[in-house]
Amino acid sequence: MISKAQISFVTSLQQKKYRKQHQLFVVEGYKSIVEFIQSPLYAVRQIYCTAKFSAKIDKISGNIKYEEISETDLKKISSLKTPQGVLALVEIPESRPVALGALNGEYTFVLDDLQDPGNLGTIIRTLDWFGFNKIICSLETVEAYNPKVVQASMGSLSRVSVMYEDLQDLYKRVDGLPIYATALNGSSIYQDTWAAPGLIVLGNEGQGISEVSLEASTTKINIPKLGQAESLNVAIATTVFCSEIARKKL
Repeated sequence: MISKAQISFVTSLQQKKYRKQHQLFVVEGYKSIVEFIQSPLYAVRQIYCTAKFSAKIDKISGNIKYEEISETDLKKISSLKTPQGVLALVEIPESRPVALGALNGEYTFVLDDLQDPGNLGTIIRTLDWFGFNKIICSLETVEAYNPKVVQASMGSLSRVSVMYEDLQDLYKRVDGLPIYATALNGSSIYQDTWAAPGLIVLGNEGQGISEVSLEASTTKINIPKLGQAESLNVAIATTVFCSEIARKKL
């Protein structure tokens, strides 16, 4: 039986300050937890599961501690309206500066102050689908370990390294690497103006690209507008860019 102290501890991890304090975040759902157990990027600290999943968890948990709890208690520690039977505490990896050598010869997506956790989670899932294994976020971008981000990524966070950087400092350190800022007045992504691999910067949902990113950019690019919509969702825009990169490679 899970104690009141454990319930309080797990539920506290729904808040950023406690995730940062304890360097832990929550993952829910059997499939996602399996992916984090298999991930070289993360370490699973503790698993809670209902009797329905106990045998499955016993087979895959290895040396990871797990505890069988009631569905009532799982509801107390879950952030979901309908808990999925399994919940894990996963260690937040140590933050390291972006390795500049890893950026050469590749397209790397940079998120400039994104605020919506659903967008970030969807972007991580999209990048995973298209074979990207890293993403760079500004310091003001929503935290990758927010429960809504983790849930929206559908396990893809286990394979995509999310790095947070001061973008102004990053742009200074990547001298010579193309920086493509997505902007309404940019050239079409269907032209060859961004043929060389580099950084693709996507902006805030409401404000777009920051002045820092615009000033650092070597080229401005956009997705041509053919209809009447005012704007394109940033996660959808990411998918379009990923698809065009895949087309270039295939």
